[in-house]
Amino acid sequence: MENSEETNMISNEQPLNRLLGWLITGTKGGKTRAQIIKCVKNSPQNANQLANQLRVDYKTIRHHLTILEKNKLIIPIGKNYSTVYFLSQPMEENYAVFEEIISKMNHQKNTTIKLTQK
Repeated sequence: MENSEETNMISNEQPLNRLLGWLITGTKGGKTRAQIIKCVKNSPQNANQLANQLRVDYKTIRHHLTILEKNKLIIPIGKNYSTVYFLSQPMEENYAVFEEIISKMNHQKNTTIKLTQK
């Protein structure tokens, strides 16, 4: 299920804005990853909570969390099912870059990345 291109984008030299741009706008699951980032920014959550809030299959959420974690955009705290995800410090510090990418994507594609409300 894991796309090797998505997980191999990890690079310490890779500027965060290029990495985010590629993971959000350049890949099929970008919209879901953007929603996860927004949710975790609002309130750190575990995979089950994210799946319920976003109304996305649990395995899909786990897949995207793995990609975000491998690319050091989120950090896990805890073990197994109690693992809660937080934004990484670099992601927190550069959240405005993420918002800019989302804004450009919404403008270009006329779509909106938003949280799904229950």
